[in-house]
Amino acid sequence: MTTMTSSAAPAGNLSVRVQKRFATRGAAGFSLAADFEAPPGITILFGPSGAGKTTLLECIAGLLRPDAGRITAGERPLFDAKQKIDVPVPRRRVGYVFQTLALFPHLSVAQNVTYGLSRLDAGPRRERVGAILESFHIAHLAGRKPEEISGGERQRVALARALVTDPCVLLLDEPLAALDPLTKSRLIGDLRVWNLAHGIPVLYVTHSREEVFALGERVIALEQGKILAQGTPRQVLQAPRQELLAQLAGFENILDAVVTAAHEDSGTMTCRLAGSAVDLEVPLSSVASGSPVRMAVRAGDILLATEPPRALSARNILPGTLLSLAQKDFAVIASVDCGVRLEAQLTPGALRQLGLHVGQPVWLIVKTYSCHLLEPSTD
Repeated sequence: MTTMTSSAAPAGNLSVRVQKRFATRGAAGFSLAADFEAPPGITILFGPSGAGKTTLLECIAGLLRPDAGRITAGERPLFDAKQKIDVPVPRRRVGYVFQTLALFPHLSVAQNVTYGLSRLDAGPRRERVGAILESFHIAHLAGRKPEEISGGERQRVALARALVTDPCVLLLDEPLAALDPLTKSRLIGDLRVWNLAHGIPVLYVTHSREEVFALGERVIALEQGKILAQGTPRQVLQAPRQELLAQLAGFENILDAVVTAAHEDSGTMTCRLAGSAVDLEVPLSSVASGSPVRMAVRAGDILLATEPPRALSARNILPGTLLSLAQKDFAVIASVDCGVRLEAQLTPGALRQLGLHVGQPVWLIVKTYSCHLLEPSTD
């Protein structure tokens, strides 16, 4: 879906404050409640399936009407429940690339991109379509049908069709999920170049934490229709405060523990891992001694040694037994019994150098600030 108006004024920030409830027979239903601003550039909407990411995009595009709230692009209201403003879809100047792309199979690449420019005279229309085809490196495909080009090329056509209308906001609903990393990287590079010249807010929906760090200038994390966290990718996913975010961010070790002592002079506290005699020194918090806590530790933040480490600054050195080794993408995950089961990540080179084998004694080294305390669930 793309829409167009003759105005080309910059949109500025996209401001969204909406509520939308869906009643489900026999269930509690689903409620969306979102309040955020997205500046020009790429903002990632991140969260599990059912979090409300697509619902939020549809409210912004005008395909769903919120029950309450306000949506503005710069100073221009797109929706305002109190003022009874609900700009029709064709007048919103919102570009939307669906997950399915929704290209017209009977139209050529050029005809697909031209769709939505019917108000322009033939000369300016040809000029604009030619320019966007060149920008996304698909001018040589102008006469072909969607079935005659590759998946990456179809993605480029869908983006070109959304952007040729000069939108004030671009919405991307997992458009690159099926692409290989190299094709995805090149396509995003072209989108970034285009947006440097046009400067519009881009909302990009993804489940992939790799895409979050590769693409996003900022991230909005959603769960069950509510915003869990927002900020830079590092702020949201490198040190998550919620368990769901820790899981989505790839923290392999989620641990239960009890606070046993606070060390205010060193800014740390000691926690005893549940069901074990294992103590971990973690960053100091306001949690009282005797209180239960949950913490997350990324496997990549745990070092593994085959001899007892000495003269280290790390406060947590845990002896254990190697239980298993498993390949994961380009890394190896070592599962170790230290009184609790922990996972550490190794490179294949480190695996060969250490000569690891199941059943041997090993030592895990866990830095204090690699242990991230999680906020209690509000369920």
